[in-house]
Amino acid sequence: MHPQRVEPSSAPRSAVPERVRYLHAVAAARASAAKPASEQQIADIVRVTVDDEVDTRTFKAIVSDVSDDLLR
Repeated sequence: MHPQRVEPSSAPRSAVPERVRYLHAVAAARASAAKPASEQQIADIVRVTVDDEVDTRTFKAIVSDVSDDLLR
Protein backbone atom coordinates (compact mmCIF):
# COMPACT_ATOMS: atom_id res chain seq x y z
CA MET A 1 0.00 0.00 0.00
CA HIS A 2 1.34 3.43 -0.95
CA PRO A 3 1.47 6.21 1.63
CA GLN A 4 -1.02 8.97 0.99
CA ARG A 5 0.26 12.44 0.34
CA VAL A 6 -1.51 15.19 2.17
CA GLU A 7 -1.71 18.37 0.17
CA PRO A 8 -0.81 21.54 2.06
CA SER A 9 -3.63 23.80 3.08
CA SER A 10 -4.52 26.45 0.54
CA ALA A 11 -4.33 29.13 3.24
CA PRO A 12 -0.82 30.00 4.39
CA ARG A 13 -0.13 29.44 8.06
CA SER A 14 0.58 33.16 8.39
CA ALA A 15 -3.15 33.69 7.88
CA VAL A 16 -3.66 32.27 11.36
CA PRO A 17 -3.26 35.21 13.76
CA GLU A 18 -2.44 32.97 16.73
CA ARG A 19 0.51 31.47 14.83
CA VAL A 20 1.82 34.91 13.88
CA ARG A 21 1.58 36.07 17.52
CA TYR A 22 3.42 32.93 18.63
CA LEU A 23 6.19 33.39 16.05
CA HIS A 24 6.49 37.06 17.01
CA ALA A 25 6.86 36.17 20.70
CA VAL A 26 9.46 33.48 20.00
CA ALA A 27 11.46 35.79 17.72
CA ALA A 28 11.36 38.57 20.31
CA ALA A 29 12.53 36.23 23.06
CA ARG A 30 15.36 34.85 20.95
CA ALA A 31 16.48 38.31 19.89
CA SER A 32 16.36 39.57 23.47
CA ALA A 33 18.50 36.68 24.65
CA ALA A 34 21.02 37.21 21.83
CA LYS A 35 21.45 40.94 22.56
CA PRO A 36 21.70 42.00 18.89
CA ALA A 37 23.49 45.20 17.97
CA SER A 38 21.78 45.88 14.64
CA GLU A 39 18.52 45.48 12.77
CA GLN A 40 20.28 43.03 10.42
CA GLN A 41 21.06 40.72 13.34
CA ILE A 42 17.43 40.90 14.44
CA ALA A 43 16.28 40.16 10.87
CA ASP A 44 18.52 37.08 10.83
CA ILE A 45 17.03 35.84 14.11
CA VAL A 46 13.47 36.47 12.88
CA ARG A 47 14.22 34.75 9.54
CA VAL A 48 15.38 31.59 11.32
CA THR A 49 12.38 31.71 13.64
CA VAL A 50 9.61 32.19 11.08
CA ASP A 51 11.20 29.96 8.39
CA ASP A 52 8.89 30.72 5.44
CA GLU A 53 5.72 30.66 7.53
CA VAL A 54 4.88 34.31 7.01
CA ASP A 55 4.77 36.62 4.02
CA THR A 56 7.31 39.38 3.43
CA ARG A 57 5.11 42.11 4.87
CA THR A 58 4.55 40.20 8.10
CA PHE A 59 8.26 39.38 8.32
CA LYS A 60 9.19 43.06 7.99
CA ALA A 61 6.59 44.04 10.59
CA ILE A 62 7.99 41.55 13.10
CA VAL A 63 11.57 42.74 12.45
CA SER A 64 10.51 46.36 12.85
CA ASP A 65 8.59 45.70 16.05
CA VAL A 66 11.38 43.67 17.67
CA SER A 67 13.97 46.25 16.54
CA ASP A 68 11.95 49.08 18.07
CA ASP A 69 11.90 47.24 21.40
CA LEU A 70 15.55 46.16 21.48
CA LEU A 71 17.51 48.89 19.71
CA ARG A 72 16.28 51.96 21.55
